[in-house]
Amino acid sequence: MAEYALRHRVKPGLTGWAQVNGWRGETDTLEKIRRRVDHDIYYIENWSLLFDIKIVAMTVFAVLRGRNAW
Repeated sequence: MAEYALRHRVKPGLTGWAQVNGWRGETDTLEKIRRRVDHDIYYIENWSLLFDIKIVAMTVFAVLRGRNAW
C-alpha cells in the first residue's frame, strides 16, 4: 500500500473515520488493516471541519448506543 505513509501526515486522535465505521481494535488480518488504512486515507483526502464534526457526532452516538465503543 503506497498510501500508507500518508497516515503519518495526521496526528492520532481519540476517534476517527475508521473507528466510527467499525474498523477499530486489533488488526489481526490483512483485510482489517486494509479497511482501516482505506478509511484513514479517505479522511486525509477529504478532511474538512464539517467532516470532523460529523465524526465527533458519530462517536457520541456510538458511545451512547454502546455500539463500537470500548
